[in-house]
Amino acid sequence: MVSVGKLVFVKAFGAATAETRYAVGSISKQFTAAAILLLQEQHPLSLDDKVSKYFPALTRAGDVTIRQLLSHTSGYEDYAPQDYIVPAWTRPTTPQAILNLWAKKPLNFDPGTKWQYSNTNYVLAAEIFEKASEEKLLAYLKHWIFMPLKMESADDCSVPFPYDAEGYTRYGGGPPRRVQREASGWYFGAGELCMTPYDLALWDIAFLHNGILLAHSYDEFTREVRLNNGDATHYALGLEIGEFNRIPTISHSGEVSGFLASNTIYPTRNAAIVVLTNEDGVNLIGPITTQIATILLLPAEPAAAGKDTAQVKSILESLVKGKLDRALFTDNANSYFSAQALGDIRQSLATLGKLQSVTRSSESLRGGMTHRGYRAVFQKKTVSLNIYIMPGGKYEQFLIVE
Repeated sequence: MVSVGKLVFVKAFGAATAETRYAVGSISKQFTAAAILLLQEQHPLSLDDKVSKYFPALTRAGDVTIRQLLSHTSGYEDYAPQDYIVPAWTRPTTPQAILNLWAKKPLNFDPGTKWQYSNTNYVLAAEIFEKASEEKLLAYLKHWIFMPLKMESADDCSVPFPYDAEGYTRYGGGPPRRVQREASGWYFGAGELCMTPYDLALWDIAFLHNGILLAHSYDEFTREVRLNNGDATHYALGLEIGEFNRIPTISHSGEVSGFLASNTIYPTRNAAIVVLTNEDGVNLIGPITTQIATILLLPAEPAAAGKDTAQVKSILESLVKGKLDRALFTDNANSYFSAQALGDIRQSLATLGKLQSVTRSSESLRGGMTHRGYRAVFQKKTVSLNIYIMPGGKYEQFLIVE
């Protein structure tokens, strides 16, 4: 935790120490954006350059700008919306292979007309960076950011460190299970970095004091990008723009297989909170951030409520019995619901008592699918459901998070 520009509190739990290194997932995006802003200061590129200047063969490359890539307003479809590891990710790939498969598809919308989170944007942005700079992104980050800030643990996750955490998941409320990591090449520019919470806090301190970028670059970094019609996106360049009980926040979360991460900066309070965990099956990073912010700043606002969804409740009731109508699910989702997963889910849900209600708490679009969140109230405990639904109605994801 950072307050008044200094690291004031560090706490590790379980077998972890303050020196344990974690995957930070999509928090990596703000470092990719910072590298591009630095490169703009050095003049090899501009945020308003068209993709066609670097990769003319991609879909509507002449209509999409680098700024739209970094703000998720390009229309390129997300290649990795799932919150669990799918079979394809266990096989090595390359950024160019990702772009060939996903950035040559029709856009999900006209550039600048909608906001939709997409890892594809950042793989492409990182490839543009390397083409424009004739440098490797990671080497550039080390030279211009990590070394000056003494972020000694910050590196690509494929580079092992002595104190790297192992990644775990849970099926429903079952026990922690060691989980496979994504193969090489999947998160270049979008989620490839590992570091300690201490080193991420060093970045936050520099961020709060504008220690890396020039003032005009910092303004572009943190300015909310608006859609063509003026509607809000609540997103800048690799950064979410929000508030905590009326206190402005600049934040981003991260998730890769076995890891969850949260980094939240409170610029008007000169404070930041970093939460990193090596388990992706629990609703941990958000509540801990909120609890710390509540203590440090002000009370949190209540969570939003939704409406009942009969089919989701029916599926959950079947899972309580260890059963699943696989016809309702895609091949990827069916691969997730292994015999072990169904067993863990059945055993964990059986301890919660009778299912009383299921209410929808959120809905958005991502990766060509509908993303919905639910609260499932059991007799003894409330759990969250994290669901993706394909256009044809099949479930691509149905995660139960305690």
